[in-house]
Amino acid sequence: MGKAAEILPVIALASVVTVEFGGHALLRFVTTDREKLGEFRERFFRAGHAHAGVMLVLSLVYFLYLPRAGFSDGLEWLAGGVLLAGVLAQSGGFFLHVAVGEQGARSPGTMLTRGGALLLAIALIALAVGLVGAA
Repeated sequence: MGKAAEILPVIALASVVTVEFGGHALLRFVTTDREKLGEFRERFFRAGHAHAGVMLVLSLVYFLYLPRAGFSDGLEWLAGGVLLAGVLAQSGGFFLHVAVGEQGARSPGTMLTRGGALLLAIALIALAVGLVGAA
């Protein structure tokens, strides 16, 4: 098994392709099939798409700093895995809400989005603590 900071960024970069596909789908919806989504679902589709793209770019920066935190190999894998799980959960929750949610109501999607945000916070705080400890 390789180093987390060498393998996990490849997964993040490959995941950008899914964001590109989502951008293509969103463009199709807003230009030719607008009535298929409706305003409520379009809003959450856009939010999921934007969060996925931004968080994947954040993850690339995260993986540049991860080796500097002085973590063991196992802890690097754990921190990087928590980060990527958080990206998937936070952005995926918006898409789940598109599928099963209703306007003005909670859904499994909104719960998943919040859980993803918590995972992202845990991963970011862990990296910050590791960087301070390594300094």
